[in-house]
Amino acid sequence: MSLFPRGLSAASRATAAVAEPRALEEEVVPQLVPVPVPQHRPPPPRHRVPEEAPRMLNVPSPREEMWTRAESLAWRLSAELGMPVKLAVTDNRSTMVSFRRGGNALQLRLHHMFLDAPETIVRAVADYAGRGHRTAGVMLDEYIRGQQPRIRQVRRESDADLNPLGRCFDLTALYNSVNATFFENVIQARIGWGRMPPRRRRKSIRLGVYDHQTREIRIHPALDRPEVPAFFVEFIVYHEMLHQLFPSTGRGGRRVHHPRAFRERERTYPHYAAALRWERENLGVLLRG
Repeated sequence: MSLFPRGLSAASRATAAVAEPRALEEEVVPQLVPVPVPQHRPPPPRHRVPEEAPRMLNVPSPREEMWTRAESLAWRLSAELGMPVKLAVTDNRSTMVSFRRGGNALQLRLHHMFLDAPETIVRAVADYAGRGHRTAGVMLDEYIRGQQPRIRQVRRESDADLNPLGRCFDLTALYNSVNATFFENVIQARIGWGRMPPRRRRKSIRLGVYDHQTREIRIHPALDRPEVPAFFVEFIVYHEMLHQLFPSTGRGGRRVHHPRAFRERERTYPHYAAALRWERENLGVLLRG
């Protein structure tokens, strides 16, 4: 994947990037995020477990985490280049890196995939945007190709049938409640029930799945029944939403779908233990569909 729009040579693309900033056509994650006004949490869904009342947890909000990571990246780039760096974090689909040198500062726009990039990639960004080393672009291209699941894609028309309304649960209502309560409405995804698979004996079941490319969450229809408590369905929705904040990572030649930061945040769900216990005690029922 190229770092630049199509149709420009390497030299002209470098000149265009320096001459004027690229017009924004995609959604941009803001640099500065106002601290939200605390809101009252909605009443707990039905079938909450009384002995495990919600706890007050001092957990950084997703926006605070993003701002902290962006601030850290800007500081690292500034230290590497010895000049001020004004960083904007984007959610673009095409241009992953763009910059403009003006005065004694570097104005830099980076896709959010660079917020947790390794030090070698940070230095490559500094070489490419700050020092004009075009050879660093090869390393950045390779990094971007490996981060394809984190680039927002246009929704496929074949997925337009995603239906959130079930017989017992409205997934849109659950999603909106979880997004407001735990994520300050920063998660952007569609949600719906998956298709019921053919009946057959099975040893495992995937209760939910998140597609990074289409930003879609699908919940297994085996959960859409009256005997399944709402807090458990909410937990599955919460789990899948976490995948947008904490994508899978590569380690030792294999993919880690639930990195440490993901698991730590998951355990802050107020009824985490109750949800795991209910799943363990009712797995046989879920497997029978």
